[in-house]
Amino acid sequence: MTLRDALLAGLNSLPGTREFHLHVLVSSPRKHGNLFPFANPRPRSYLQDILILLSEQPTPDSPSVFVSAIEACVYNIPTTSCAILYVSKVDSTGQATAPSPTPALVRALLLFYADPATRPISAEHLWIHVFARAQNQYLFPNSSEYPKKHPLSDIKLCAWWKRQFSTVVGELATRVGDTCRTKLYYILPGLNEFEAYHSLERVYPSTGSTSSWIYGHPYSQDEIPLPCPCPSGGDSPRHLGQCIPSFDDDPKSRFIDEIAYTTDADGVKSPERKRPRADTLKTHEEDSSSADASEKKEGRSKKEDQTHKEVKKVSVEEFWERMSFRQECIAGAVTGFFVIAVSATTTPTSNLSISEVSPLAPQPGQVSSQMNKRVLTSLLTAHEFPSVEKAVWSTKVIEDSIRGLCDGLKSNPPPLVVPDRSGRRTPEPDPVRATLAPPQTPPPRLVNGKRPIVDISPNPFPEPVASLETYHSYIFGSIAVKNRPPPTKERGEATSAGNGTPPTITVLTARKKRTKS
Repeated sequence: MTLRDALLAGLNSLPGTREFHLHVLVSSPRKHGNLFPFANPRPRSYLQDILILLSEQPTPDSPSVFVSAIEACVYNIPTTSCAILYVSKVDSTGQATAPSPTPALVRALLLFYADPATRPISAEHLWIHVFARAQNQYLFPNSSEYPKKHPLSDIKLCAWWKRQFSTVVGELATRVGDTCRTKLYYILPGLNEFEAYHSLERVYPSTGSTSSWIYGHPYSQDEIPLPCPCPSGGDSPRHLGQCIPSFDDDPKSRFIDEIAYTTDADGVKSPERKRPRADTLKTHEEDSSSADASEKKEGRSKKEDQTHKEVKKVSVEEFWERMSFRQECIAGAVTGFFVIAVSATTTPTSNLSISEVSPLAPQPGQVSSQMNKRVLTSLLTAHEFPSVEKAVWSTKVIEDSIRGLCDGLKSNPPPLVVPDRSGRRTPEPDPVRATLAPPQTPPPRLVNGKRPIVDISPNPFPEPVASLETYHSYIFGSIAVKNRPPPTKERGEATSAGNGTPPTITVLTARKKRTKS
C-alpha cells in the first residue's frame, strides 16, 4: 500500500457525501548530516520531505477547494535501525464540510509509518516528534481571515494532538497486536504533571483509552533504542547532543545551539580574533604560509571540542527545566512537545526486501526535492485563502501546476502579445499565473555565525523524474465519500418528537428551612 492509498482509505469513513482530491509529494532520500550535529561521530542519516494537499468538492457541480495540508519530514538512521517522523506543520482553510477531514488525514499518516507492515523504510523502531504551538495559520496564507475558520487555542491544540496520538496507538494495537510496543511522552514546559494533565482533561476527557502517557522525556529509558548510537558501545553515558535530534524551526534546536556556542558564564559569546593589519600580514606571510593549514585544522578541532564540552555540561533534565523559561514557551501561550516511540518485536516480511536496497535509492512514486520545494514555496508565497473565490483559484492553479510538472512543464509560457491600435505589438502580462513560483532555497540555520558543514559526497542515484504515470499511480488520488451524515442537534430533537417521547425535564425545588415556633 502506498501513502496515497493509505490516506484515501483513512478518509473513506468520514460522514457525509462529498468527494476528496489528494496530492501526495514524497521526495527521494538524500544525505543529511545535521540531525545530531554535536554527536561525535555524527550518525549517517537520510532525509525525505512529505507534502500532503487535500481538496474537497461538496457536490459534483461545485469547484474543488483546498481544506487541509500537512508538511512532514522522515529521517532514516540505518546504524540504529531507527526512523524519525517529524510533523512540522498541519493547517486547514476552514472551508471543509463538517466534520473536518484534518484529524482523519493526520491519523492515517501517523498510522502508515507506525505500522511496520506499511512503513516504507527499513527501520525496526520509529520515533514521532511533534511540537504543538497554536497559530492562526501555518500553510494557507491569510486563511485566518475566513470567518468560518476557528483555530484552536494553545491548550486545545495540545489536547488535540494528545487525542490523535492516543487514537493512533489504539488502532495500531488492534492491527498488530503484541508485535509492537509503544511508549508515549509529552511535556508542557512551565506546567507540572498535575497541571498539564488536568488542563488537557478539561478540553478532551479520556474516553477509556488503553494508552498510558508519561509526563517527561524519553531519553532515560533503555527499552527502545534511541536514534543516535550510544558512544563507546554503551560504556559512557549520553550527553545532550546525542539524545535530542535537531529539526528546522524547532525551539529545542535553537536552545542547544545557544548552549553549545555560549562559552561565557554571563551568556556572552567570546569575541572573535581580530584580523591582522596588511603590513603585518605581509611581513609574516612567508613564515606562516606553511603553518596555515595546520592552524586552521587545529583551531577547528578546538572549537568543536569546546562546543561538545558545553553540551556535555547540561543534563537532559536540566535542559527541559530551562526550556520552560524560553521565549517560545513563556510568550503567553502553552506549548507542548510530544514524542511517540514504536518498536517492532519481530521484523515484518514486507521490510525484508527494502532492507536489501540502498537507503539512497529512490522508490517508485517519489519526486525530486526541488519539485517538493517548488510546490511548497508557491503555496506559501504566491497564493492566499481569505475567501472561497481566492481559495478556489489558488487550488486550481496549484493542482494544475503539479500535474504540469509531472507532464514535463519546465518554465512559464511566453507572455501574450496583443497588437494595439497603433499597430505596435506589446507584451500583455497574464494576470493569472499558470505555473508555480520558482523555488527559493532558504539558507541553512547559522551555527555560531557560520553555515553548518554539509556532506558533499555525491549521490550515486540520479534525481527521480516525475511522469504522468507517477502522477496517476502515486501522487494524485480521489475518493467519493457517501456515508450517513453526522447527527445534528435539530435532527436529534425531531427524532425524539416523532417517536412521541418528549424529553424529560428535571425540576429542582429548594427545600425550605423549618423555623422553630
